[in-house]
Amino acid sequence: MQIPLQIIFRGIPPSEAVEARIREKATKLERFNEHIMSCRVAVESEHHHHHQGNLYHVRIDITTPGKEIVISREHHDNQAHEDAYVAIRDAFNAATRQLEDYVRIQRGEVKSRAVPED
Repeated sequence: MQIPLQIIFRGIPPSEAVEARIREKATKLERFNEHIMSCRVAVESEHHHHHQGNLYHVRIDITTPGKEIVISREHHDNQAHEDAYVAIRDAFNAATRQLEDYVRIQRGEVKSRAVPED
């Protein structure tokens, strides 16, 4: 990455363990696209008075030449996202899929849909 990874915590105290997991996942993203210019990750927890625990929201902004990929994982109804690590895993899995798709398009491996002629 040309710009160092940025990690932001909102509504929760910074955690070295969570930050280490994010750094590990971000490093793996570079296997799919070595031209990643920057990656910003925000981990948020909304503190509402739920009957369950607080849910985590993870947003990842990835900048590559020619495209910005934004992943926003916010599942108000997904109790699994009461665990920050699960929310991070899901967000990075989505980021991996989007980067793979983008690389396939760049290589011309994805056929474009033909527009029917009248």
